Amino acid sequence: MLEEKDARLILQGLEEQEVKIITFLPESMLKPLYTYLLESNNFEKVIPVPNESTGITIAAGAWMGGKRSVMIMENSGLRVASEALARLGLPLQIPVVFFMSYRGDFGEENWWGINHAVTMEPMLKALRIPYKVVRERKAILSTIKWALTHAETSMYHTAVIFGREILK
Repeated sequence: MLEEKDARLILQGLEEQEVKIITFLPESMLKPLYTYLLESNNFEKVIPVPNESTGITIAAGAWMGGKRSVMIMENSGLRVASEALARLGLPLQIPVVFFMSYRGDFGEENWWGINHAVTMEPMLKALRIPYKVVRERKAILSTIKWALTHAETSMYHTAVIFGREILK
């Protein structure tokens, strides 16, 4: 699970990059982050969603409205969100930045988590979504900045994936 100090760093990164709208589907690995997001007054909206596709489309709508936005989810949600990502990104060039926990990363302790890793990177590649796996605390802030910058300059999605080293 994400340590509180890393959750605070992610929160700091979102604030520094002037993210205004955050959507998320709660999951156990990033749990401390959700509490901080919901308690913060530094965002216009923090929206829990019923599924990842809904979160992706809300984040895309926020971007279309001129607001920096991020969707936060477990990597298994990529399968659910893939239709929305393909429709928004490829033909329309509406970027969505999303953060994912890396369930099934090397050393996964739950048998059911492995398939999340097996499908994640091939799906990101098939959708042509650039991504970075964050494995060191010192890379959290810069990766958040680069993901938002790249999404805006490329007019396409980017993904930030928090690896096992961050999700101890």
